[in-house]
Amino acid sequence: QVHLVESGGGLVQAGGSLRLSCAASGRTFSTYVMGWFRQAPGKEREFVAAISRSTGFTTYPDSVKGRFTISRDNAKNTVYLQMNSLKPEDTAVYYCAAGSSIWSREYDYWGQGTQVTVSS
Repeated sequence: QVHLVESGGGLVQAGGSLRLSCAASGRTFSTYVMGWFRQAPGKEREFVAAISRSTGFTTYPDSVKGRFTISRDNAKNTVYLQMNSLKPEDTAVYYCAAGSSIWSREYDYWGQGTQVTVSS
């Protein structure tokens, strides 16, 4: 069982930056692939980023590639999402998740989400 808590969301102007954090409970954090997803009102949940357990391999969709960076600190049981050059279309609730495969979009555990609002 993994309990995930996101933080760091807020209101930012277009072109600005935010850093999201996701703190995980338990001693097994390093055994999970970690991912970030987002969901805007009226839209389906969208994959944003994922990072492997220990090698640092990452993957992103084209919509955020070059602007967002996922990282993790296994000693602190925390995964981060650095978001730069934010756009109004990045506005959404952002969720972190723990799973078993970096190539799957099916994750086992989810946080409660943190709101990110980008004003134009």
